[in-house]
Amino acid sequence: MIDLAIQHVAAQLNDALRSRFSVPDDLVVASSLLEPDGNTVPEVSNKIVVFLVNVERDTMPMRTLPQSGAGRLVQTRDPVFLNLLVMFAANFSGNNYREALKLLAGTIGFLQARPVFDRANSPGLDARFERITMEIENLNTAELSNLWGILGSRYLPSVLYRLRMVTVDEGQVVTQVPRVQRPDVAAQA
Repeated sequence: MIDLAIQHVAAQLNDALRSRFSVPDDLVVASSLLEPDGNTVPEVSNKIVVFLVNVERDTMPMRTLPQSGAGRLVQTRDPVFLNLLVMFAANFSGNNYREALKLLAGTIGFLQARPVFDRANSPGLDARFERITMEIENLNTAELSNLWGILGSRYLPSVLYRLRMVTVDEGQVVTQVPRVQRPDVAAQA
């Protein structure tokens, strides 16, 4: 589910930026910046790179009610509601710095204009998502420095967003309980 959410947002952003700037090539890629050995991933050069920074459990989701059917209540494990911290980094060489800033501004503009992805504006949205919302996250300089240090990379022009809400629900049945029915009052009289 995490991969589907990030890939959907990246694909929508890519389509929007290609259209806005009349560019035939892809401008956005969902990828890590670095290989595990520390080398740069070749496919991310001169692109907006979308990658996962952190996964958080959402502690304020709507509660689901037990499912019912065939005279029984089916109890499943509670779903896990996740928020994803997703970075949009402009990975352009020094000669293309202005291009990096232009595409980063285009990214922010796109997500400002479309902070919610649902079936009305994103027909390709996976059926398991009701909607995906995007909220910009503010980081101070120290937090930003720590984040890029953790990522093991040099700073790139970037913006961090909170992607809400990915629901992980395997639908595993815990128990089935017979439904308690009221006795028919008229039949007792």
